[in-house]
Amino acid sequence: MESRFAVCIFVSALLFFLLTMEAKTIDPYKVLGVERNASQREIQKAFHKLSLQYHPDKNKSKGAQAKFAEINNAYEILSDEEKRKNYDMYGDEKGNPGFGAGSPGDHGEYTYFTNGGPGQNHFTYGPGDWQSMGGQGGSKSFSFSFGGPSGPSSFGFGMEDIFSNFFGGKPGGGGQFDGFSGSTGSRPGSQPGSRTSPVSITTISPQVYKKEIVHRGMAWLLFSYTPSLKGKQHVENTIQEVASSLQGALKVGSINCETEPSLCKDLGIYPSRMPRVFVYKVSEKGSLVEYDGDWAAKPLKTFCQDNLPRFSKRVDLNRFESSTFTTNKLPSVVLLSTKKDTPVIWRVLSGLHHSHFSFYDAEVHDASDPTVKKLGVGALPAIVGWLPNGEKHVLKAGITTKDMKSTIKELSALLEGFEKKSKKAASSQAKKSPTDSGENQIRLLTQSNFDALCGEKTPVCIIGAFRSFKARNKLESILTAVSQKSLSRRQSSAQGKDSVSYTLLDAAKQATFLNAFDEAGFKSLEKVLVAYKPRRGTFAAFDGEMTTEEVEAFISSVLNGDIHFTKTRQKPVLR
Repeated sequence: MESRFAVCIFVSALLFFLLTMEAKTIDPYKVLGVERNASQREIQKAFHKLSLQYHPDKNKSKGAQAKFAEINNAYEILSDEEKRKNYDMYGDEKGNPGFGAGSPGDHGEYTYFTNGGPGQNHFTYGPGDWQSMGGQGGSKSFSFSFGGPSGPSSFGFGMEDIFSNFFGGKPGGGGQFDGFSGSTGSRPGSQPGSRTSPVSITTISPQVYKKEIVHRGMAWLLFSYTPSLKGKQHVENTIQEVASSLQGALKVGSINCETEPSLCKDLGIYPSRMPRVFVYKVSEKGSLVEYDGDWAAKPLKTFCQDNLPRFSKRVDLNRFESSTFTTNKLPSVVLLSTKKDTPVIWRVLSGLHHSHFSFYDAEVHDASDPTVKKLGVGALPAIVGWLPNGEKHVLKAGITTKDMKSTIKELSALLEGFEKKSKKAASSQAKKSPTDSGENQIRLLTQSNFDALCGEKTPVCIIGAFRSFKARNKLESILTAVSQKSLSRRQSSAQGKDSVSYTLLDAAKQATFLNAFDEAGFKSLEKVLVAYKPRRGTFAAFDGEMTTEEVEAFISSVLNGDIHFTKTRQKPVLR
């Protein structure tokens, strides 16, 4: 009984102290020194000027760090049109009517008190005040409120949380408050109103770097430090804030260069005066890109987004046939959306799965677009996939997103299922065509095999050019059959090998190559056969009825010298 009475006395005294503190009104316009009608350009210029002046790495005067946080907080409000509008109307960027002009944002180094209506008073401590009370270090602000007598409070934790934090427990379970709460009651790494844990920061060792970061397809936000450096907590808090907003798009890690000096030196990331921040950029080789911008959450987040994977190729559906997506051995996936740039989620997926798929994305106006309807898509955004054999699948249409992390997980599972389907189709095809892996396979003409198939050592090269998947299948079937005929494989006595080689060409991608034979590049034809003599630089074309008999007769005439050959316009070159 005495202990409970003492607790009540303590809490009452604490509340009295809080409610009688003088409020400080922080006006973001005054902080940046701009007028209320200032343009975004004027606000940005003022912010850059002041952030450079008060940056903790450059300004060592007393109060510079607090001023720097104040400047960043003001810029975060005024650079966001919605927050600025709310502040102008209500004095609070969250848009809560009844709030007086206080210190909005989650970066406060000051104290404020506002009245939000009956039963809802709001008070916030700055970091120094909380630390001086014996709280946990590194918190940006300590905020709470009191709701109705029976309902939960709206400040991030209720009365039970206070008892848990100060007295080590409460009836019915432990408290969740960790001393790290923003002025809105949210913590870094949590969604507004949620009780999720902050984004975890992985401790990076050489083994972790090698196994979990390098060539794993996921971008990492990394910072290197030594325990004696100032500003580590500020860097860590800002990184957690950015990582929270990009959950699922990147992971976070820290490297203690005092305990891992060899790793820091090998990577060239050893810090001097301040912790250093990098993004592990996912590319064919992978690399660390250092951040050297203003130290605030917004520019750091932009930097992270700029360095997310970019394996997806932007295409114009009006200019590309379906065959564009079926000329690789890998299955292809195309994202259709109204976005002008490749969406972040698709970029992340392209990094995670780029070794298993060819990624594309296209901007379309809406689901009524003819190119969208042609693909059988009824709602946007949508993902369409093609197996290497040309089989099309609408993987998902009308995609909705709860949050980035769960959406990436869901779509990753979708892609993995499509990959299994592709492998199954390839296995089935291999069983049906056991000779496909041999020399009888009609290969697609590329830069790497051009010399072998159509180089100067080849007497005659038969090129089946196609502009659609249907045309490709038709030519491949005919050329496979004709190439087995003895007449069509007549050997050159001088070379001791077949006089004729057979190959396929993607006319949509290799228009320049075909222009070497025909000025128009045979654009009016869906499929055409070109008999090319590399050493003489001459050719003959066949665009008649594509049957096995007609094609065989054409090739026989070529070998017998009964076909007139024309000089090429120029030497054909593959892109």
